[in-house]
Amino acid sequence: MGGRPPQAPDPEPAKPEPGAQRNFTDSDSRIMKDGATKEFAQAYNAQAAVDGEAQVIVAAAVTQQTNDKKQLVPMLEQVEAMTGSQPQQVTADAGYFSEQQVSEAKLERIDLFVAPDGQKHGEEKPWATGPPPSDASAAERMRHKLRTAEGRAVYKLRKAVVEPVFGQIKEQRGFRRFLLRGLTCVEGEWKMICATHNLLKLFRSGWRPQRA
Repeated sequence: MGGRPPQAPDPEPAKPEPGAQRNFTDSDSRIMKDGATKEFAQAYNAQAAVDGEAQVIVAAAVTQQTNDKKQLVPMLEQVEAMTGSQPQQVTADAGYFSEQQVSEAKLERIDLFVAPDGQKHGEEKPWATGPPPSDASAAERMRHKLRTAEGRAVYKLRKAVVEPVFGQIKEQRGFRRFLLRGLTCVEGEWKMICATHNLLKLFRSGWRPQRA
């Protein structure tokens, strides 16, 4: 048969950019730093918003972002969509703080307690009284707020609200890695884990559905 003679393909277009990386097991995952071990791994960023009274998860998501700085607004929007109303108060650790997020107009009716800075164990911050300076930045106003008597009292409850939930999922239920691959499947797996967490909370509290 006729036709043009075969030619070797040009290898240049197929060469990866310097420093380019791709995980062949799960290309949707990203290299992230483990907060507990400080080691790097292919991972996802699992999010959960937790009710302050019953430790029930009211919003959940999985992202490819390596930190939480852009997650405050999306998570609180999801809380409103799931519950039908905005929360009155919200606490979040320093990983969620960004001036853009805490200044978002959508959150202006929520009493936010989001630390701009991390705090070492046993470290004592100076107390604050009165209003912050009129020219203070969003971060400065938040630091002032968290050093007031009310701010300290509200923020310290965070450790008894959301942190135990992740501990219960990891330690009591042994869930430490996703079994599925791909962002869509992983998010579905995480939401199923969160749903079963809620069912266990309801069961152990003695709650029973009302019969019609």
